[in-house]
Amino acid sequence: LFLRHARSRNYVSESELCKLESVPLDFGDYHPLKPITVTESKTKKMNRKGSTSSTSSSSSSSMMDPLSSVLDGTDPLSLFAAAADPVTTAAAMDGTRRKRDKDDSSAVGSDFEPWSSKRGEILARYTTTEKLSIVSGGVHRKATTTGSAVSEKVRTRLEELDDLEEGSQKELLNLTQQDYMNRIEELNQSLKDAWSSDQKVKALKIVIQCSKLLSDTTVIQFYPSKFVLITDILDTFGKLVYERILSMCVDNRVSLPDNFSPESVNDTAKETCLNWFFKIASIRELIPRFYVEAAILKCNKFLSKTGILECLPRLTSMIRGIGDPLVAVYARAYLCRVGMEVAPQLKESLNKNFFDFLLTFKQIHGDTVQNQLVVQCVEIPLYLTLYSPAIDWILQCIAYHAPEVLLTEMMERCKKLGNNALLLNSVMSAFRAEFIAARSMDFIGMIKECDESGFPKHLLFRSLGLNLALADPPENDRLQILNEAWKVITKLKNPQDYINCAEVWVEYTCRHFTKREVNTVLADVIKHMTPDRAFEDAYPQLQSIIQKVITYIYDFALLFSVEKFLPFLDMFQKESVRVEVCKCIMESFIKHQQESTKDPVILNALLHICKTMHDSVNALTLEDEKRMLAALINGFIKMVSFGRDFEQQLSFYVEARSMFCNLEPVLVQLIHSVNQLAMETRKVMKGNHSRKTAAFVRACVAFCFITIPSLSSIFTRLNLYLHSGQVALANQCLSQADAFFKAAVSLVPEVPKMISVDGKMRPSDAFLLEFLCNFFSTLLVVPDHPEQGVLFLVRGLLNVIQDYTWEDNCDDKVRIYTNVLHLLSAMTQEAYLYHVDKVDSNDTLYGGDSKFLAEINKLCETVIEQILDHLKTLGKEETLKRQSQLALYFFNTIVAHGDLRNNKLNQLSVNLWNLAQKHGFADTKTMVKTLEYIKRRSKQPEMSHFTDLALRLPLQSRT
Repeated sequence: LFLRHARSRNYVSESELCKLESVPLDFGDYHPLKPITVTESKTKKMNRKGSTSSTSSSSSSSMMDPLSSVLDGTDPLSLFAAAADPVTTAAAMDGTRRKRDKDDSSAVGSDFEPWSSKRGEILARYTTTEKLSIVSGGVHRKATTTGSAVSEKVRTRLEELDDLEEGSQKELLNLTQQDYMNRIEELNQSLKDAWSSDQKVKALKIVIQCSKLLSDTTVIQFYPSKFVLITDILDTFGKLVYERILSMCVDNRVSLPDNFSPESVNDTAKETCLNWFFKIASIRELIPRFYVEAAILKCNKFLSKTGILECLPRLTSMIRGIGDPLVAVYARAYLCRVGMEVAPQLKESLNKNFFDFLLTFKQIHGDTVQNQLVVQCVEIPLYLTLYSPAIDWILQCIAYHAPEVLLTEMMERCKKLGNNALLLNSVMSAFRAEFIAARSMDFIGMIKECDESGFPKHLLFRSLGLNLALADPPENDRLQILNEAWKVITKLKNPQDYINCAEVWVEYTCRHFTKREVNTVLADVIKHMTPDRAFEDAYPQLQSIIQKVITYIYDFALLFSVEKFLPFLDMFQKESVRVEVCKCIMESFIKHQQESTKDPVILNALLHICKTMHDSVNALTLEDEKRMLAALINGFIKMVSFGRDFEQQLSFYVEARSMFCNLEPVLVQLIHSVNQLAMETRKVMKGNHSRKTAAFVRACVAFCFITIPSLSSIFTRLNLYLHSGQVALANQCLSQADAFFKAAVSLVPEVPKMISVDGKMRPSDAFLLEFLCNFFSTLLVVPDHPEQGVLFLVRGLLNVIQDYTWEDNCDDKVRIYTNVLHLLSAMTQEAYLYHVDKVDSNDTLYGGDSKFLAEINKLCETVIEQILDHLKTLGKEETLKRQSQLALYFFNTIVAHGDLRNNKLNQLSVNLWNLAQKHGFADTKTMVKTLEYIKRRSKQPEMSHFTDLALRLPLQSRT
């Protein structure tokens, strides 16, 4: 019935009819991206006499916010906030305070490396296994009567402080490093708790107690870490005091501005501030007195404009009274740290601080220090490294935005001290790399004259190399610098010392020299790191070297011509590290390789690298890792091109398939690449294959047919069978195309009910429906095989669909059958909608033969019968909504593809329309739009019968 009365289609005229009508449009000055010009009109109303009015208008070309103009610049939330309660006001003050603190800390600029970034490194580097001790003070509040006088309260507090200094504490012995750190953290928390409970004296006692610990050097190698931990507590205390005084300056809910002057501070706040300084001044011991005063140095802003300027020189002079040079240098470092936070512009005090240190530097080699080192069994080189964090920080503060002349002065002072290696190293670390690079030869001369017993020269060359990696030295000196440095580096016997230096200087070599020098350096690294498998302890440094080489030599033809590059890779014996290095190289190749390549050196090297990555895959490899490796290998495969040498290209793909068989995405990429190769061959031959190219295309098709079954994802296989069949059809390989399509048909029954999508299980029905619709579109142009009968592929697919086990609550089977009707309707047309070039489809083969149309009609009757039977089964109450949706879907198919001049077909469409609305489940909007569409169609040529149809289609209300 349906196909016998299928509507004959004139696709060309229908296409023309569906085109949008072109209407000329004059934009004028309008453009959607052009800024909007808003014109404000102001009307001034005059007296009614004479009925006159004048209007003045002003235009503004600036963008105006309509919401802001309505609010007249006021925000209702801001208005509410203005009348907020005291709690809200306090919160606002807190926010202002945080902002001020942030502004103060950023006064030195973002290019200044903060202390917080060095903290973790110091704690990790300076550790100990020895037992530590800490003084734990028992702080007791004495009861006072309610009516005690102020003088009594002051006396009580002073007595409590005296108790602390007279030994009312107990000493905790034999603590491990972790126990010690935990105890310090407990003290920090105790400080905060005491402060929040208004026990200010107790808080001060805790800070004094902690500061005293900085005079203890019994476990000297732990001292830098101890300094970090204790100064954290001091910082907390300083912040608490400052915020306390600041909160006292609030007047009528208005806090002080960011850059307040002492005159705007009220007397109560000033008195409290002075009280804190007087309390601290009464501390008897020098070290706690110095540290606690330095911690609240910022509070001088409340007293006078010059308070900080006056205090810094005095505190600097106080440090001269500290006898232990290590304790003194860290005290200087803390003063510099506080000074940079509160007054970074006062560089003179910082400079004086450092020069004071230089005057006392000889103490390090004095008898007192030497005797202490003997007792603790610490060697002088290790002892000198304890100074590095403090000296580096002091010099960083001094060198920040300092003129180049200061570096010259520092170099002169270092020479006067006999080119002390420790100072020289810190100078090179602190000053700008450009300044150091410009004086590279001077520094090399000073390094040569250094005494190597205390601080090894190779560490100095490493520091110099770090600067030269950031800035370029004078061009004439570059080769001499490398030679002088490498003379020292290559003589190092310890592999770890050697690789730490070599890693830095490789970057300098790659920046300024050719592959010859790079090859020499790599050869020297191999020579030093191969004996006794020393490379196994230096994988991070070796990885860093590879990274630097490929950063500067990203021309891979040049890179692989470096003779020692591949032997260097052989040192990565540990598989995980080796794979990481290979990934790094492949990422660089994909990033920098602009053009495709066929260079055999590059191909062989990268195939080896990709093979290494592929072979690392095992059952335990994560899916994300597999995906990443496959993406890198696919990136390489896409960059390989042999131009017109298609046979060589196919040979490469065959080799790649054998090498990367465990990574499914790579196999998929290879199938797509081979299909693309077949289509390029067709393009070159303009569709007219010779005997040779036809054989080559069949070889490409065979490659895909053999490879697809090895894939695990069933929908990947189905789509590739379809895609490869289309490629075979385009290249006139008809029997091969049939083989692909048959394989796809035979695979459909294996589709599981649930599939994994992005790690979650999803029903497969929607994916199968999408695939089959694509398949039907291809089957329209596939010619019948002379020995297989009419529409053998369509029949086979219908049988598979019929036998497939569908879910009970699923209507996809009927939707598929409805799409089959679309296909069968298209097959009855005299000329098909589309064709494959140089392939005769069934419209040409059968020429509208009646027997062919009769076979189509039989199929159609079977399909319609299946659809109607399914609609009958949906007559139960719980399935009426599905019945309504499917009836409308089938109705639309008949309207689009059927000839409704036939009375029976017309009546069937009316019945489906009524069935869709029968139980009130039809969407009214959809039904209205469908009816409007039919009425519009009735106005088209040869569609007048749609007028009668529209009259027979009633719209029923839900009631």
